[in-house]
This record gives sequence, C-alpha cells and structure tokens, in this order.
Amino acid sequence: MTVRKAATWAMSAQYFSFVLQFVASLILARYFISPTQLGVFSIAFAALSLIAFLQDFGVTRYLCGEKDLGPDKLRTAFTVSLTISWAIAALCVALAWPLAAFYENERLLPITLVIAASYFMVPIAIVPQALRQRDLDFRSSAMIDMGAAAANAMVSLYLGWKGYGAMALAGGALAQQFARALIAQWRAGWVAPWPLSFAEPGRLFSFGGTNTVLVTCFLVSSRVPELLIGRMLGPAAVGLFARAGGLALQLRVLLVGAVSGVFFPAFRKLRDNGEPLGPPYLRVVAAFTAIMWPALAGLAVLAEPTVHLLYGEKWMGSASLLFWLALAQMCFVSAPMNADLPILLDEKRELIVRNVVDLVLALVLLALAVPYGLEAIAASRLAHGLLWMANFSSFLKRVVGYTWADWFSVQLRSLAVAGLAVLPALVFYRLWDGPADAGFLQILASAGCGVLLWLAGLAALRHTAFTEIMAILAPLRKKLMPTAS
Repeated sequence: MTVRKAATWAMSAQYFSFVLQFVASLILARYFISPTQLGVFSIAFAALSLIAFLQDFGVTRYLCGEKDLGPDKLRTAFTVSLTISWAIAALCVALAWPLAAFYENERLLPITLVIAASYFMVPIAIVPQALRQRDLDFRSSAMIDMGAAAANAMVSLYLGWKGYGAMALAGGALAQQFARALIAQWRAGWVAPWPLSFAEPGRLFSFGGTNTVLVTCFLVSSRVPELLIGRMLGPAAVGLFARAGGLALQLRVLLVGAVSGVFFPAFRKLRDNGEPLGPPYLRVVAAFTAIMWPALAGLAVLAEPTVHLLYGEKWMGSASLLFWLALAQMCFVSAPMNADLPILLDEKRELIVRNVVDLVLALVLLALAVPYGLEAIAASRLAHGLLWMANFSSFLKRVVGYTWADWFSVQLRSLAVAGLAVLPALVFYRLWDGPADAGFLQILASAGCGVLLWLAGLAALRHTAFTEIMAILAPLRKKLMPTAS
C-alpha cells in the first residue's frame, strides 16, 4: 500500500470515528451528562492515564521501526507488552481507593475501577495493530479504530440513556478496549505471545525506556491541570476544562491524528534507503499546518457560538477556555513527529532532555497561572505551546536536516492561509451578530466562506499542501467529473 493510499484509509477511519464520538459526546452532554459528572470521569481518567499510557512501552514504535523483525523478536515484544501492561492495569485497580479518598468523592471509586478494568485488554491489541501499521495495512487499522469507536459510542449512549451518568463514559471506555483487542487480533490472524519469550530484549528495552520518559513527560504536562483543577476548584470546573480541551483535541485528531501513524514506517523506509529526510519532512509540516492552523484558529474565533450551539447554556463556561486551548493546539501541530523521528534516528538522549525541559516549563507556567483561576490556566497552555514550538522545531532542524529559511517559508504561508480562513468570521461579527448572539447560519456562513478563502490562499501562495490535497482528491474528481471519451 502506498503512503498516500494508507493516509486516505487512515483519514477515512478518523472521520468515521470522529463523527461517532462527536455525536455521542454531543448527545451525552446535552441530555445525559452534567459538567460535574464529566468532571468526575475526567479526574479518574486523568489520574489513571498518568501510568496507564505507559502500557505500550514503546512496543508500537519498536515493531514499526525495527529493520529485521524475526519470530523471536516478535514473541519478546508481545511477552514484554503483556507483562508490563497487566502490571500497570493491576496498579490502576489498586489506586482506585486512594484516589477516591484523596478527592473525598465516593463516586470516583466505581468509575475508576471500570476504567482500570479496560486496561487489561490493551496488550491484546498492541502487537497485532503495530504489525498492521508496519506493513502499511491501514485498511485493517481503519477497521480496528472504527470498530472501537462504534463500541464506545453505542455503550456510552445506552448507559447514558439508562441514567448511569459518569459511569456511561467509563462503560464506553471498557467496551472500546474489548472491541479494539478483538478486531486487532482478527485482522492480524490471531497473534499470540505463546510461548513466552525474552530473547533479544535489549533494543526493545531501549525503546521502552525512552518511551516511558517521553510518555511520562507528556502525560504529566497534559493531565496535571485537570487533576489540579479538580482538587482546587471541584469536578464542575474540571468538566468545563475537559469539554473545551476535548473539543480542541478532537478537531486536531480528526484532521491529522490518523495520518501520523502512516509517516513513521514511511520515514523508516527512507532512512533505510539512505534518502534525505529534510524535504519530505517539510512537506509533512506544510500539510499539518496548512490544514490544522486554519481549523483551530476558526474554532478559537467561533468558540462562544459553537459551544452555545452544540452543548447549550450549561456549558458556556468552557467557551473562553476553548479559545485559549484551540490556539495552544496550533503550536503542538507545528512540529509533527517530534518524538518519532529522533527515535528513528537514534537521538534518544537529547530527545529525553528536551522533553524534561518542556515538562519543567509547563509546570512552572501552570504554577504561575493557578492563583488567577480557570481561564489563566487555559492561557498558560498557549504560553507552553509557544515554548514547545521553539524547543522542538530547533531540535528537529538539527536531527532531520532543513534550513530555517525553508521552515519559516512553510510556517508563514500556513499562517497566512489561517488568517484568510478566519477573516469571514471576524467580518460577520461586525456586520451580523456578535459572538454571544451568532447562530447556526452565521457559523455555517463563516466556515463556508473561510474554506473558500483558505483554498484560494493555498493556490495563490503555491502552498505545498495544495498539491497534496489535490492529489488525495483526484480519485473523487475523476468519479464526479469523468473525462469525456
């Protein structure tokens, strides 16, 4: 499968999954889940994810990036994944009681236990899904992701309708992991770790150690705000922050999250063939920023009417938070593959140092913002994003090999088309209704005109992403407008 076709499969799965998850979250938020209930779930999920996300232990990157992957290495990877993942899942179960006691909230206990139970299924899916990605079989990866998303949405909605509140979200998470494990095993031909083996574990543990540090830094940086808000301001405030952050993150994942996994095995092949990585990497940067910056900037500008339209009056406290968090996400897409490529090129030591520095900066900014309230905490994420952008773009420049002139050329063009994309929304605020009164038609008109200006800007500036977008849309154009014979 070609990289472009793999990306198309990945994007299709992401769109399907996003629609399911978005519609489910919309229905739950409007009819079945309150900010306080979402906050309780978010506290449990944020606390457990600080250790649960270590379950992968770098196995996915190892399997996708290993040049010579024989049966012994495969069994070792599965054995290590199973051992570490189940140990972490058991630890999550044990943490349920102290977590509920720390937050003095008895509702946390059953929700935490259900979330922890879902983690026992994670290692069953890690190896088979990584093998599908290694072979660029993103048709199978698409089926895995879509099936898991469907299971989550259906179970969450059913339990929400039955009045289970926050437990509906935990039940959906459990169903998602069961479905992911089952479908991944089916698509990989029922891969098993038997007989257990620890042959040739050295390189895998090298990946695992690096992955542990990286994931820990990322999770502490991203999850501590919710945990701190929960302790200081209560579950309702966590619910508002989680709703805003989740919407911004959903948009990012929708547009570029799926294709990120496509590029790692593709760059592995370029590395193995001795080809330069700088030019193809800048094309990836161009595609990410040209698509994500306009979308996230538009979400920031339209935050207030969007929250009101989608979630209703009880969630309006998240609108100002969404503005800052959407802008912060723009920074985090400016240097894609910031961990994948250094690992692929054996730059693990400096990668760890850069991540530790980034974590310290994030925590310092958070500590400075906490006394000033929820919106200041959200604004601190943008400040952190700008520092993150400077930190990793300079690192990747040295590792991958590109010039500042080429990098700034890509970024400035993407920034220009982002400005064009949000221009209609700003004009309509002046000529039509302001943010507090803008309705569906105004949002739709702002988005539609923004897309047209965005495309015109891409073409006029000869943006690299325009060629890639046209190439992806070429099969659709042929079907809709076949050439006359």
